[in-house]
Amino acid sequence: MEAALSRKATQYSRYGSATHKQVYVYGGLGEGPIELNRSFGMAWGVGGWLVTPFLQKIGPAAVQRLKQRVAAELKTTFASRYAGEVSLVEALDLDSIAIYGRSTTGHKYLINPNKDLNETHRTM
Repeated sequence: MEAALSRKATQYSRYGSATHKQVYVYGGLGEGPIELNRSFGMAWGVGGWLVTPFLQKIGPAAVQRLKQRVAAELKTTFASRYAGEVSLVEALDLDSIAIYGRSTTGHKYLINPNKDLNETHRTM
């Protein structure tokens, strides 16, 4: 972003462009420090973002609209892919925890409370 802004600059500034750049940190799977490459000038900010305070801030009516949108777009915009599926029983197994408990991007697991029931009914 800063490189594109700097190309349009009419004069040099050692502080970079005056356009404010904002980064929001959310999630936090990585446990290490957040490292920022200082190539973005001096007009910038970093902040955290959490869904619960956001939902409290927007109020019940807006939350309901968001819920309706998510429900309507569950198989498109909000579709998820899982590396695997575990039952509640498997979720308590130490070997399973060692696999699904890793903080790795792109490897989330679905805990399906009905998985044991579905497998029991299929084998009967």
